[in-house]
Amino acid sequence: MVVLATKLYVAGDARERAVDSLRSLVDNALGDLDVSYEVGVRHDDFPSVTVSGEDAVVARNLLREEWGEITGEFEAGETYVGTLERWDEDGFVLDAGESVRIPADELGLGQGSPEQIRERFGLVQHLPLRFVYGGEGDGEAHRLADEERDRLYEWTRGDGRVNVNSATRAEVRATVNRAGHARDIVTVERLGLLEQSIVCGEGTDPPGLLASIGEHLPAELRCVVP
Repeated sequence: MVVLATKLYVAGDARERAVDSLRSLVDNALGDLDVSYEVGVRHDDFPSVTVSGEDAVVARNLLREEWGEITGEFEAGETYVGTLERWDEDGFVLDAGESVRIPADELGLGQGSPEQIRERFGLVQHLPLRFVYGGEGDGEAHRLADEERDRLYEWTRGDGRVNVNSATRAEVRATVNRAGHARDIVTVERLGLLEQSIVCGEGTDPPGLLASIGEHLPAELRCVVP
């Protein structure tokens, strides 16, 4: 079984659509392998995929590579994925199956408070983030992984983005189309199962796009302005 490092925190019909979306994504990833699988959701909202069959080891590795894995064991210096649970003046708290605090001075994302950094990089709640585990009792703090810092800085060098949570990629694309902005964006990039990044086209104003689609999405939206 692989517990995917993305959360399924919506309810009702939205939850059913999200589970259906996840099944489709898993099927696309594993469809060419000799495996059978079953998708479930744990009590803490992390989805699990139980895989069996001749290619089960390959399938599990593919899922870990694409989504990251929630594991009950950590090794100092190794990279894991957690979802952005909350933030305060002392740093970020990620949910990696247990709470992992990234101190403010280990974010590595420039000047400002954790809240200001969250706003500048458009970090919506539940966004999957890679971190390096610091270990217990050895004085090493947890920190954002270098590849995560590079990804977030890259966001600020483009033409802007609008990041969204609580919606599947298909739902976000449909909303953008319905609002008449299909030609104003490059793509909708999947960040997690329910976290998406709308990549703006040249000349598109991210705050203006947010204002236009925000009324149609019951979600948290944050801009990345280059």
